[in-house]
Amino acid sequence: MTLEDLAAAMRKIDFTMLTTVAPDGGLAARPMSNNADVDYDGDSYFFALDDTQTVAEIAVNPKVGLTLHGNSGLLGKPPLFIAAAGEAELIRDKAVFVEHWNPDLERWFEQGVDTPGLVLIKVHAERVHYWNGEDQGEIRP
Repeated sequence: MTLEDLAAAMRKIDFTMLTTVAPDGGLAARPMSNNADVDYDGDSYFFALDDTQTVAEIAVNPKVGLTLHGNSGLLGKPPLFIAAAGEAELIRDKAVFVEHWNPDLERWFEQGVDTPGLVLIKVHAERVHYWNGEDQGEIRP
């Protein structure tokens, strides 16, 4: 698979598990919507609120993991699995929010990009592993 192939597959997967390092050194994971923002070039974007544990953990340790699981494969083949490791950046710039905003996000953030405490989490993947039952590999964006 190429990075472009991976991006096309990711467009069909809405939720990503975002894993951060907890204060006790353990791992903490939670589902995050990719906001249909998957013109994937190695960067993923997720909105959150500043007062969440997710944001607090990233502020202390930006190393994160992302996992995605596709729907069942064709003709009974295994689905696509994706695991990425990288670094997260916390963005608080409303102009950048607008670039990545999707109106469906107003389900969670009723005031849109004007939601108080809104933060954009940008994850830059350092490596991406994929498996689809017949093919597996690693891409370094």
